[in-house]
Amino acid sequence: MATHTAVAQQPLDDRLSKRNFDRLSAYIYKYSGIKMPITKMTMLEGRLRKRLRATGIEGFNAYCDYLFEHNGLETESIYLIDAVTTNKTDFFREPKHFEYLVEKAIPDLIAQGHRQVRVWSSACSTGAEPFTLAMVLHDCLESKQDISFKVIATDLSTEVLQTARRAIYSRDMMEPVPPAMRRKYVMEAIDSRRTEVRMSPLLRRHVGFGRLNLMDDNYPVNEQQHVVFCRNVLIYFDKPTQLHVLSRLCDCLVPGGYLFIGHSETASSLNLPIRQVANTVFKRV
Repeated sequence: MATHTAVAQQPLDDRLSKRNFDRLSAYIYKYSGIKMPITKMTMLEGRLRKRLRATGIEGFNAYCDYLFEHNGLETESIYLIDAVTTNKTDFFREPKHFEYLVEKAIPDLIAQGHRQVRVWSSACSTGAEPFTLAMVLHDCLESKQDISFKVIATDLSTEVLQTARRAIYSRDMMEPVPPAMRRKYVMEAIDSRRTEVRMSPLLRRHVGFGRLNLMDDNYPVNEQQHVVFCRNVLIYFDKPTQLHVLSRLCDCLVPGGYLFIGHSETASSLNLPIRQVANTVFKRV
């Protein structure tokens, strides 16, 4: 008598259809400005599986119907965007920017008469950039009693902002931090077996976090900033979106303020009220 080996079959709804990918990518672009070409379908599918498990929804068809047919986006949009955003970050990433900040930009801003330096990390991810800014600014300005600074840090992803607010990182992430700064600004656990460290209260009190979507028409930044960092975000946007974002960032800069973008990005071809003063560094005119 013939025997049959049971073969586990995948559910028919276990893959993301082209129709659903198109619906999702169109929404993601409209909401966040992030382009999702068809080559990203497998990546999107993999990242959204976690949301299927978290919501208890069985299958991509049901998930997309929930989003687009049953007003699920009202509550799910934040988690959907969290799932698709890329959040690579390092302390002292692109270090020449921080050198230019303390050697050129800050002395120039002080010479302009500014006594409180406001710095905005506009795509802060898990916090490495704003805490790096706080370290170099504190070192640069601590001997100047009449000069203060404040760093505001924003991101689209609520998930990375939670990590940033905790200010707890793996010890490995501290490798790029100069030893003197590490001793001054990084708290080690008493138990040497612990692999996590925390940014010191001295540093944390200079940094405030909040959620902000760079696709919004207006940015709720209370005061114009002296320095804006918007690095390694523009590469995910098309030209019209880049212009939209950079125009609004320039609106948030004081005249004579500085804009820093990523080393693989450019703003030179866009009609903006800035002039280039160094590699991927621009000054508001």
